[in-house]
Amino acid sequence: MPTILELSDEPKYTIKAVSAQTGVRPVTLRAWERRHEVLTPHRSENRYRLYSERDVAILRWLKDRTDSGLSISEAVAELRQMVRNGLWPEAVPTAPQAKTQATTVGPEVYANQLYKALIRHDEMRAGELFREALAGYDLPVLFEQVLVPCLTQIGEAWYRGEIRVTTEHFASSFLRGKLLTLFQTYPIRRGSAYIMVGGAPYEQHELGSLMFAILLRSEGYRVEYLGPDIPLDDLVDYAREERPALIVLAASAEESALAMRRLQEKLARLRPAPLFGYGGAAFNQRPDLVQRVPGIYLGATLSAGVEKVRTLFTAVSRTGR
Repeated sequence: MPTILELSDEPKYTIKAVSAQTGVRPVTLRAWERRHEVLTPHRSENRYRLYSERDVAILRWLKDRTDSGLSISEAVAELRQMVRNGLWPEAVPTAPQAKTQATTVGPEVYANQLYKALIRHDEMRAGELFREALAGYDLPVLFEQVLVPCLTQIGEAWYRGEIRVTTEHFASSFLRGKLLTLFQTYPIRRGSAYIMVGGAPYEQHELGSLMFAILLRSEGYRVEYLGPDIPLDDLVDYAREERPALIVLAASAEESALAMRRLQEKLARLRPAPLFGYGGAAFNQRPDLVQRVPGIYLGATLSAGVEKVRTLFTAVSRTGR
């Protein structure tokens, strides 16, 4: 992501447009300007406030900090200290629900262009494409029709010997960084259903589970992302202490899928016992594995998984369990 300082300071957005992009209400924005001197917007000839891309990024960053638990005065003080030290923060990604631009380019075009940029190790171009796709598409489309096809192309190219392992690792690391930043953009909602998401034992591919964690957090759930290759006994001990409502693990290989066979049994001994859901490429390639792994199969796609989770919690709220 670019730093806030790198963004344009040309005034062009009205206060209404800024509110739509940042989620900060106009009355709150005016209060921040008045009490904390956060911004000094340009005034047009008709005296309307006009804000730049840099202003929008500052407001989005401040809102992200306040959503994380800081007061606005603390967030402003933190920003000013960073600026004094010459360390402008990175721009917080635009929340997908408040898209800043429409696009007539199909997601398959972005998937192919991103693939080409990544196998060239062209980090700058890959970053531009990711930002454009993030601004132009909802999260499910970005993930399922841009990133997943791109990753599939990379995996197939590596399998055919067309790209090196280093290139595959570069692409995965680049996308992991972008996704983690996006995950951390969404506020942690303490009062929402608590869900742990990660990879099954021996599972080294984590981008699918990370995308799922982002989708769930964007839905308003309190989501903790645990990473790949989680030892089950350690997970059970952690769940005993933290008491999540749901644990979700992903597996891309049969070995990882079968390693989860006893997890449902272990979790059932906890009080309260969390729900256990799973998915991943292993179950898409071998549907018979669903019958061999106790728990709740969440479906073949990320969107299906989110809908399943939504249904699960709707059912729980109705039964009071």
